[in-house]
Amino acid sequence: MNKEALLEVHNRVKPYIHRTPVLSSELINEISGCKVYFKCENFQKMGAFKMRGAANAISKLSDEQKNKGVVTHSSGNFAQALSLAAKKIGVKAYIVMPESAPQVKKNAVRTYDGEIFESGSTPKEREDLAEEVRIEKGATLMYLGKTII
Repeated sequence: MNKEALLEVHNRVKPYIHRTPVLSSELINEISGCKVYFKCENFQKMGAFKMRGAANAISKLSDEQKNKGVVTHSSGNFAQALSLAAKKIGVKAYIVMPESAPQVKKNAVRTYDGEIFESGSTPKEREDLAEEVRIEKGATLMYLGKTII
């Protein structure tokens, strides 16, 4: 990806994310023998870098796709990221989560207005239910920031 493309992505997601700090540690620099930098995405909205990918992917959808919503299967961070990004952009998010997903993750998705569909815990069960939801709602399937049509 070239610099211009990165700047386009930055401008596209900027309204929906926090600007997170880049920090360094003298101790780690000394141990490693080089300067190490940490991008602190733990300070990002919803707590992970996945918010950037979700906001970028949703922003690139057509108006027709946005009107039908987005769907994913995830047991945690991407479910939260897609739900929050969708809420901020004004898009409905349908989230397939395994029944065994941590309750705190489910609560966060609901806080971000994501509609949860509970599935079994195997990848096939999750994928199959996500496909059913995609067909029923006409939603665009997204997986880790990638649009799958």
